[in-house]
Amino acid sequence: MSSKSVIKTSNAPDPVGPYNQAIKVGNFIFCSGQIAINPETNNIDCLGNIEEETKQVFKNLKAVLNAGGATFDDVIKTTIFLTDLKNFQIVNNVYSNFLGGKDSPARACVEVSSLPKGVMIEIDCVAFVD
Repeated sequence: MSSKSVIKTSNAPDPVGPYNQAIKVGNFIFCSGQIAINPETNNIDCLGNIEEETKQVFKNLKAVLNAGGATFDDVIKTTIFLTDLKNFQIVNNVYSNFLGGKDSPARACVEVSSLPKGVMIEIDCVAFVD
């Protein structure tokens, strides 16, 4: 059995609950869901702007992945939580800038009734590092 280790970076926001930014087990990194908190201000500077929220979420995920020795190229699965599926295409456009291409990860996208701090999007991911 592989041991697990906590991944923590100041370049992504602190969790808003009793969990870690990510956990590494063997070659897998399990990133907790990220919302659009700017780690420099500890605020959601773009609340209500789905495109900007999505970009901030990806900045936060990138920081967590990097802290674990991974990049977006290592991501094998994502889950997107949206408060309104009408924003699906906007999110897809931003998503493709970070995780597009022929080796895109597996993905699920679901609409939820609400998310922490009133944000419109949350994304989590799993990465595999050789």
